[in-house]
Order: sequence, then structure tokens, then C-alpha cells
Amino acid sequence: MNIALETIQRQIQWNRLIAVVEEQAQTMIRTAFSTTVREAGDLSAGIFDLDARMLAQAVTGTPGHVNSMMESVGHFLKKFPVAGMQPGDHYITNDPWLGTGHLHDLTVVTPAFRKGKCVGLFANTAHIIDIGGLGMGPEGRSVFEEGLYIPIVKCFDKGVPNETFFDFIRAGSRTPVELEGDIYSLCACNDAGAKRLVEMMDEFHMDSIDPLAEYIFDSSLKATLAEIEKLPRGTYSAQIVSDGYEAPVTLKAAMTIHSDRIVVDYAGTSGFSQRGINVPAAYCRAYSCFGIKCVVAPEIPNNWASLAPFVMEIPDDCILNTPRPYPVSVRHVVGQLLPDLMMGCLHQAVPGRVNAEGSSCLWNPPLRGGAQVSGQQAEVEDFEVITFNSGGTGARPGKDGLSGIAFPSGVRTMPVEATENVASVIFWEKQLRPDSAGAGRTRGGFGQTMVVGCKNEAEFAVNAIFDRVANPPKGREGGESGAAGWVGLNDANGTVLRTKGFQIVPKGRRLVLQLPGGGGMGDPKARDPELVKQDVADGLVTAANAKAIYGVEV
Repeated sequence: MNIALETIQRQIQWNRLIAVVEEQAQTMIRTAFSTTVREAGDLSAGIFDLDARMLAQAVTGTPGHVNSMMESVGHFLKKFPVAGMQPGDHYITNDPWLGTGHLHDLTVVTPAFRKGKCVGLFANTAHIIDIGGLGMGPEGRSVFEEGLYIPIVKCFDKGVPNETFFDFIRAGSRTPVELEGDIYSLCACNDAGAKRLVEMMDEFHMDSIDPLAEYIFDSSLKATLAEIEKLPRGTYSAQIVSDGYEAPVTLKAAMTIHSDRIVVDYAGTSGFSQRGINVPAAYCRAYSCFGIKCVVAPEIPNNWASLAPFVMEIPDDCILNTPRPYPVSVRHVVGQLLPDLMMGCLHQAVPGRVNAEGSSCLWNPPLRGGAQVSGQQAEVEDFEVITFNSGGTGARPGKDGLSGIAFPSGVRTMPVEATENVASVIFWEKQLRPDSAGAGRTRGGFGQTMVVGCKNEAEFAVNAIFDRVANPPKGREGGESGAAGWVGLNDANGTVLRTKGFQIVPKGRRLVLQLPGGGGMGDPKARDPELVKQDVADGLVTAANAKAIYGVEV
């Protein structure tokens, strides 16, 4: 076969491999029990070679899951080498330091066999509703309080479930049916990928995926290095302040662009928290790499080689490299700010390619009700549910920001009907929040207003995990900041709730969430007046603000 024809065939095989892992992810979505997976797509799926290097990932999935999972497969192989694996084996963990950063994410690794030989590994991660302990929230003072801690173990042995494992799982969760069902879903997801891989190898008469892996890695690395080569050399620094828990958290980064790599030093970042906002290093690397890749090499597929030139230097004493057993349950509240931090550095190098700051962190309130909140006086059945929602993204250099869209996590906003169907909650209001977008030549995306109550107006609890309240998203190049978030009750006094921690919404009251808007880009007076008038006509900007901020009379 000549070189040109072989290259074409390798590219076809690569595209086919991406289709394989996308079917892997869709299998999980179709079979999952947790609404976080089937409605929001809070998951990842991918294929790895026998050296634990990720070849391809599903389009469906979050950077925090995908890029952390990329590291986790190597930990599985250290405990269970490929030589000892058998068809039908499935391995699982939720170890935050070996997986994706907190106990609520399950990672499953499965070998794929063809003609009796292991030819590859499939891995996936999914966020489940409940893993016991205090539930998803920042209140734990160690990881041991946050839920059931699963080391790397075999949950299926040659296709037979490990009943002792499942006994522990069922006994340790408030939602045992959903948890067990999700584990079966994760294993089925990997089995689907393995089946399609074998079919692909048969079709292309492949005895091994190693030649394809080398083609993928070589092509991806060369393409990434070519993009880095175009960047101006130098060191660029930025910082972002998070609301934190006990005190604000400062995230500092110094990004040095070399000819063949980008190195980020986090010296000066705040130290550990005594609550669950801490970030394991793998999760820090995951979102840092994503933030860089969005700007530097967005068109290059995500795999082991395309991420290799991005290097993180994380001090041992900072919140982005927190060791066990510190609490880490809501590591995303801090970790999802990192892409904005990376863009703060890159804006100084390539300003025309960087967004303004956005709401960043998901507003995904865990809600709980029934006897576990109200005791014997409970007026509704027990429920434990999480709903995913987002504020506005930052303005882009040539386009407005997106409203109610999850960046950087990429999860879907969950339909209120899906949440109401599985829990005794009612969403009384869910709409875009007027005047919340940061003004600019291009404006930020709008946040949302949400009002949530319990059926029968019963009391319920919220485990608040919100940010961008004391420190709203900043604009760039003269653009204004987006509106800050707000958390409170619908009473006459507008009672303010804490942005983090377990709190009771009293009987007869409702939870009110005002989600932050994205920052603006450029001078607001330079905005096209017709676009301002359209926002006023749509009810997104008031006439008073159109005149005061944009100088446009409507």
C-alpha cells in the first residue's frame, strides 16, 4: 500500500474510532438511571491503548471527566495489569485522586478482546446522584464524610457481578436503585464500545490498534506543536478570585509559552480549604488544558498526544493540588474557573481569540426533602436530586456571549419536567435574567432567574454550591462585568442565603436563584445600536440601561 493510500485509510479508521466512542457514550445516556447522565450528559467515554494512552473521546462529555479520566486508566493498570484481564471483566473506582476529583463520579475501565487477545481498553465516567455520606455539598471536613469511597476493584468478573461489591453499594446510598442501575449502565456502555471496536478491526483486517494509535498520536502532536509555534513567546500572568467558603480564594497563574510547549505555574494560589471546595491535581490539569486548547488548538481532536505539550506546575500547598483526605466534593466550584484564568493569560498573547469571563461554575443545587429533612412531620416522600443550570458565557471578540449555556463544563441544562418527574419539587419560574449580561461592543450572555419550591409548599433543603456572587465575571477591553449571582428566599424581606452549605428552605417558602451573566467585550458605546434595540424589544435589556450604558434611546 502506498503512503498516500495508507494515510487516507488511517484517517477513515480514526473517524470510525470517534464514531465508536460516541456510540459508547450514547449507550450510557440511553440506559442511565441518574438524571445527571441521561438528561445533562455529565459523563465521558473514550478508548485507550494498552499503555493507557487515550486515542479518542466521545464528543458527548465534559472536560473535567474526559481529561481526568485520561490519567485514571494508568492507575487501573498498575493494580490490574492487562495480562491478568479476562473478557467480561469490569473495573471501577470513585477515588478522587485516581479518578475525576470527587466521590460522585464513577469511572469504569473494561478490556476489549478479539480472538482471545486484549486489543484495547474502554473507559467512561459518569456523575451519579448519591454516594452516601453528607451528600453532594461542601460541608464535609474530610473525604471520608463525603460518601462511600470505592478503591479500584473488579465489579464484574468474567461477566459475573461481584455481589459483595453491590451489597456495599446498595447499603451505602440514599438512591440504591439508581446507583446500581448506573453501574450496570457504565459497564454496558464499555461493552458496546468493545463490540464496535472488534467489528471495526474485522472490517479493516486489523490485528492491533497500535499502528492507528501511532498515527493518531503523531498527527495530533505535530498539529498541536504547529499551533503553539504560531504564538508569541513570553510569560503572561493572570488571577481570578473565587467566593470560596471560609474566605475568598485567589487563583494565580503564570503561563510561559515556549516553542514546543506551554507551561503554567500556579505559584501564589490560595492554600487548602477546610471544606469541600478543594481540587485534586488531575482535575486542575483537566480544566487548565481545556482552557488552553479552546484558544490554541480548538480544531485538533482531544487525545493523549494533543494534550501532552500543556504542562502544569502546581505547588504542593495550593488548593489546586489538595491531597487526601481533604474534602473535595464540590471541586468544580473552583476548578471550573480555570479556563477563564487560562484565557486571562492568553488574552495578553492573542487577544482576538479570547472570550471575556463567564459565569463559569455550574449552578447545580442538590435538593433534598422528606423525612431526612423534616423527620416524622414530613409532608412529602424522601427525595435526593440534582439539577444542572448555567449563567451566561463571556462575550466573544466578534459575537455576543451565550445565555444559560454551560461553559466550560459543556453539560446540558436539565429540563425542569425531568427533575419534577423524579422528585417532589416544582419550578415556579425559569427564565433569562434581564440586564444581567455584561455590556460591551459584544455583550455577555444572560443569566437566569429560577424559583424552586417543594410540593405542598413543604420545607426542603438545598446544599448550596454557588459562586460568582461576591466576584462576578469580568469584562475585557473596556467591557463591563456581568451581573453577580444571588441566592435567597421569596419572602417579603428577600432573605439572603449562604452561597455554599446545607440550608433549609422553610415551609411556605421557595428558593430563588439569580444566576450570573457573562462579562462584556469592548466599549459598550461601540455596540451596534440595532442590536441594543433588539435586546430591548426581546425584554433582555431595559430601556433605561440601553440609554445609560449604551447611549441608545429606545
